[in-house]
Amino acid sequence: MRDGPTPATLALEGASVDIAGVPVLRGISLAVPPGGRVALIGRNGAGKTTTLRALMGLLPLRRGRVLLGGEDATAIPPHHRPRRGIGYAPEERRLFGTFSVQENLLLPAQVLKLPAAEQRRRLDQVFALLPELTELAPRRAAGLSGGQGKMVALGRALMVGTSAVLLDEPFQGLAPALALRYAEALKRLHEALPDVAILITESNPELLRPLVESAYTIERGEIAAA
Repeated sequence: MRDGPTPATLALEGASVDIAGVPVLRGISLAVPPGGRVALIGRNGAGKTTTLRALMGLLPLRRGRVLLGGEDATAIPPHHRPRRGIGYAPEERRLFGTFSVQENLLLPAQVLKLPAAEQRRRLDQVFALLPELTELAPRRAAGLSGGQGKMVALGRALMVGTSAVLLDEPFQGLAPALALRYAEALKRLHEALPDVAILITESNPELLRPLVESAYTIERGEIAAA
Protein backbone atom coordinates (compact mmCIF):
# COMPACT_ATOMS: atom_id res chain seq x y z
CA MET A 1 0.00 0.00 0.00
CA ARG A 2 1.06 3.59 -0.65
CA ASP A 3 1.62 5.70 2.43
CA GLY A 4 0.19 9.20 2.36
CA PRO A 5 -1.97 10.84 -0.29
CA THR A 6 -2.01 9.66 -3.88
CA PRO A 7 0.24 11.91 -6.02
CA ALA A 8 -1.55 14.25 -8.39
CA THR A 9 -1.63 13.13 -12.00
CA LEU A 10 -0.46 16.62 -12.99
CA ALA A 11 1.05 19.37 -10.90
CA LEU A 12 3.05 22.56 -11.08
CA GLU A 13 5.08 23.65 -8.06
CA GLY A 14 6.26 27.23 -7.84
CA ALA A 15 6.43 27.52 -11.63
CA SER A 16 7.75 30.72 -13.19
CA VAL A 17 7.94 31.21 -16.96
CA ASP A 18 9.38 34.09 -18.97
CA ILE A 19 8.60 34.74 -22.64
CA ALA A 20 11.05 36.98 -24.50
CA GLY A 21 12.43 38.06 -21.14
CA VAL A 22 9.03 39.11 -19.79
CA PRO A 23 7.67 37.25 -16.70
CA VAL A 24 4.37 35.56 -17.63
CA LEU A 25 3.94 33.01 -14.83
CA ARG A 26 5.05 34.01 -11.35
CA GLY A 27 5.50 31.09 -8.98
CA ILE A 28 2.20 29.31 -9.61
CA SER A 29 1.27 25.99 -8.05
CA LEU A 30 -1.69 23.80 -8.98
CA ALA A 31 -2.58 20.12 -8.92
CA VAL A 32 -5.01 17.88 -10.77
CA PRO A 33 -5.75 14.59 -8.95
CA PRO A 34 -6.34 11.28 -10.73
CA GLY A 35 -9.81 11.46 -12.26
CA GLY A 36 -10.15 15.09 -11.21
CA ARG A 37 -11.91 17.72 -13.30
CA VAL A 38 -10.21 21.05 -12.64
CA ALA A 39 -10.69 24.45 -14.26
CA LEU A 40 -8.13 27.22 -14.67
CA ILE A 41 -10.12 30.43 -14.93
CA GLY A 42 -8.75 33.77 -16.06
CA ARG A 43 -9.07 36.64 -18.48
CA ASN A 44 -7.29 36.68 -21.82
CA GLY A 45 -3.59 37.22 -21.18
CA ALA A 46 -3.76 36.01 -17.58
CA GLY A 47 -1.43 33.06 -18.26
CA LYS A 48 -3.80 30.14 -18.88
CA THR A 49 -2.29 28.97 -22.16
CA THR A 50 1.23 29.49 -20.83
CA THR A 51 0.37 27.21 -17.90
CA LEU A 52 -0.71 24.38 -20.20
CA ARG A 53 2.31 24.86 -22.43
CA ALA A 54 4.55 24.72 -19.37
CA LEU A 55 2.91 21.45 -18.28
CA MET A 56 3.56 20.04 -21.76
CA GLY A 57 7.17 21.20 -21.72
CA LEU A 58 6.63 23.56 -24.66
CA LEU A 59 7.90 26.47 -22.55
CA PRO A 60 10.86 26.11 -20.17
CA LEU A 61 10.50 26.92 -16.49
CA ARG A 62 12.74 29.62 -15.06
CA ARG A 63 11.92 28.32 -11.61
CA GLY A 64 9.81 25.50 -10.13
CA ARG A 65 8.99 22.06 -11.47
CA VAL A 66 6.42 19.92 -13.27
CA LEU A 67 5.22 16.73 -11.61
CA LEU A 68 3.62 13.82 -13.45
CA GLY A 69 2.26 11.11 -11.19
CA GLY A 70 4.27 12.48 -8.30
CA GLU A 71 7.57 12.31 -10.21
CA ASP A 72 9.64 15.32 -11.26
CA ALA A 73 9.12 15.58 -15.02
CA THR A 74 10.57 19.04 -15.57
CA ALA A 75 13.41 17.73 -17.73
CA ILE A 76 11.26 15.39 -19.87
CA PRO A 77 11.25 16.71 -23.47
CA PRO A 78 7.84 17.84 -24.76
CA HIS A 79 7.68 15.10 -27.42
CA HIS A 80 8.03 12.47 -24.69
CA ARG A 81 5.24 13.74 -22.45
CA PRO A 82 2.47 12.17 -24.55
CA ARG A 83 4.24 8.86 -23.86
CA ARG A 84 3.36 9.48 -20.22
CA GLY A 85 -0.32 9.56 -21.17
CA ILE A 86 -0.78 13.34 -21.41
CA GLY A 87 -3.07 14.58 -24.20
CA TYR A 88 -3.23 18.25 -25.18
CA ALA A 89 -5.83 20.10 -27.24
CA PRO A 90 -4.50 23.63 -27.90
CA GLU A 91 -6.86 26.53 -28.47
CA GLU A 92 -5.82 26.87 -32.12
CA ARG A 93 -6.43 23.12 -32.77
CA ARG A 94 -3.41 22.63 -35.09
CA LEU A 95 -5.03 20.11 -37.42
CA PHE A 96 -3.41 19.05 -40.67
CA GLY A 97 -5.78 20.43 -43.30
CA THR A 98 -4.90 17.97 -46.07
CA PHE A 99 -5.37 14.97 -43.77
CA SER A 100 -8.74 13.38 -43.16
CA VAL A 101 -10.29 13.61 -39.72
CA GLN A 102 -9.41 9.95 -39.09
CA GLU A 103 -5.81 10.53 -40.17
CA ASN A 104 -5.58 13.51 -37.78
CA LEU A 105 -6.93 11.36 -34.96
CA LEU A 106 -4.52 8.50 -35.62
CA LEU A 107 -1.43 10.66 -36.06
CA PRO A 108 -0.35 10.97 -32.39
CA ALA A 109 -0.81 7.22 -31.84
CA GLN A 110 1.28 6.55 -34.94
CA VAL A 111 3.99 8.92 -33.72
CA LEU A 112 4.07 6.94 -30.47
CA LYS A 113 4.35 3.76 -32.62
CA LEU A 114 1.47 2.07 -30.85
CA PRO A 115 0.52 -1.36 -32.24
CA ALA A 116 -2.13 -1.25 -34.94
CA ALA A 117 -4.62 -3.09 -32.73
CA GLU A 118 -4.15 -0.53 -29.94
CA GLN A 119 -4.54 2.33 -32.41
CA ARG A 120 -7.84 0.84 -33.58
CA ARG A 121 -9.04 0.28 -30.00
CA ARG A 122 -8.34 3.89 -29.08
CA LEU A 123 -9.92 5.19 -32.27
CA ASP A 124 -13.08 3.18 -31.59
CA GLN A 125 -13.12 4.58 -28.05
CA VAL A 126 -12.88 8.13 -29.39
CA PHE A 127 -15.73 7.48 -31.84
CA ALA A 128 -17.83 6.11 -28.97
CA LEU A 129 -17.19 9.22 -26.86
CA LEU A 130 -17.55 11.63 -29.80
CA PRO A 131 -20.03 9.97 -32.18
CA GLU A 132 -20.13 13.00 -34.50
CA LEU A 133 -16.54 12.23 -35.47
CA THR A 134 -17.63 8.92 -36.98
CA GLU A 135 -19.47 10.76 -39.74
CA LEU A 136 -16.66 13.28 -40.15
CA ALA A 137 -13.91 10.62 -40.29
CA PRO A 138 -13.36 10.66 -44.10
CA ARG A 139 -13.58 14.45 -44.48
CA ARG A 140 -10.55 16.64 -44.95
CA ALA A 141 -9.78 18.69 -41.85
CA ALA A 142 -9.52 21.85 -43.96
CA GLY A 143 -13.26 21.68 -44.61
CA LEU A 144 -14.33 21.58 -40.97
CA SER A 145 -16.06 24.35 -39.09
CA GLY A 146 -14.34 25.82 -36.05
CA GLY A 147 -16.55 23.82 -33.70
CA GLN A 148 -15.98 20.58 -35.58
CA GLY A 149 -12.25 21.25 -35.49
CA LYS A 150 -12.40 21.58 -31.70
CA MET A 151 -14.13 18.20 -31.48
CA VAL A 152 -11.38 16.65 -33.59
CA ALA A 153 -8.71 18.29 -31.40
CA LEU A 154 -10.40 16.78 -28.34
CA GLY A 155 -10.50 13.36 -29.99
CA ARG A 156 -6.84 13.59 -30.95
CA ALA A 157 -5.90 14.47 -27.36
CA LEU A 158 -7.88 11.44 -26.16
CA MET A 159 -5.86 9.17 -28.46
CA VAL A 160 -2.85 9.63 -26.15
CA GLY A 161 -4.45 11.08 -23.00
CA THR A 162 -4.68 7.90 -20.96
CA SER A 163 -3.69 9.71 -17.74
CA ALA A 164 -4.64 13.33 -18.33
CA VAL A 165 -6.13 15.66 -20.92
CA LEU A 166 -5.37 19.39 -21.14
CA LEU A 167 -8.00 21.49 -22.93
CA ASP A 168 -7.23 25.11 -23.76
CA GLU A 169 -10.32 27.33 -24.11
CA PRO A 170 -12.39 24.55 -25.69
CA PHE A 171 -15.64 26.55 -25.61
CA GLN A 172 -14.27 29.73 -27.15
CA GLY A 173 -16.13 30.62 -30.33
CA LEU A 174 -18.57 27.71 -30.14
CA ALA A 175 -22.23 28.24 -30.94
CA PRO A 176 -24.51 27.32 -28.00
CA ALA A 177 -25.59 24.03 -29.58
CA LEU A 178 -22.01 22.95 -30.21
CA ALA A 179 -20.95 24.07 -26.74
CA LEU A 180 -23.65 21.85 -25.28
CA ARG A 181 -22.48 18.88 -27.34
CA TYR A 182 -18.90 19.50 -26.28
CA ALA A 183 -19.95 19.60 -22.63
CA GLU A 184 -21.88 16.36 -23.07
CA ALA A 185 -18.77 14.78 -24.60
CA LEU A 186 -16.74 15.77 -21.54
CA LYS A 187 -19.35 14.20 -19.26
CA ARG A 188 -19.20 10.97 -21.30
CA LEU A 189 -15.42 11.08 -21.07
CA HIS A 190 -15.50 11.26 -17.30
CA GLU A 191 -18.09 8.48 -17.06
CA ALA A 192 -16.21 6.17 -19.45
CA LEU A 193 -12.68 6.97 -18.20
CA PRO A 194 -13.12 8.05 -14.57
CA ASP A 195 -9.39 7.88 -13.79
CA VAL A 196 -8.35 10.37 -16.48
CA ALA A 197 -7.54 13.80 -15.07
CA ILE A 198 -8.95 16.79 -16.96
CA LEU A 199 -7.62 20.36 -16.80
CA ILE A 200 -9.68 22.95 -18.71
CA THR A 201 -8.88 26.63 -19.20
CA GLU A 202 -11.69 29.12 -19.66
CA SER A 203 -12.38 32.83 -19.25
CA ASN A 204 -16.04 32.34 -18.30
CA PRO A 205 -16.44 30.25 -15.13
CA GLU A 206 -20.18 29.80 -15.66
CA LEU A 207 -19.53 27.58 -18.70
CA LEU A 208 -17.55 25.10 -16.60
CA ARG A 209 -19.52 25.14 -13.38
CA PRO A 210 -21.51 21.95 -14.19
CA LEU A 211 -18.41 20.14 -15.49
CA VAL A 212 -15.65 20.60 -12.93
CA GLU A 213 -15.12 19.79 -9.28
CA SER A 214 -12.66 22.54 -8.44
CA ALA A 215 -11.09 25.61 -9.99
CA TYR A 216 -8.10 27.89 -9.81
CA THR A 217 -8.27 31.56 -10.73
CA ILE A 218 -5.21 33.04 -12.40
CA GLU A 219 -4.54 36.77 -12.64
CA ARG A 220 -1.44 38.33 -14.18
CA GLY A 221 0.45 35.06 -14.03
CA GLU A 222 -0.33 34.31 -10.40
CA ILE A 223 -2.88 32.00 -8.79
CA ALA A 224 -5.33 34.40 -7.15
CA ALA A 225 -7.69 31.82 -5.65
CA ALA A 226 -8.20 28.05 -5.51
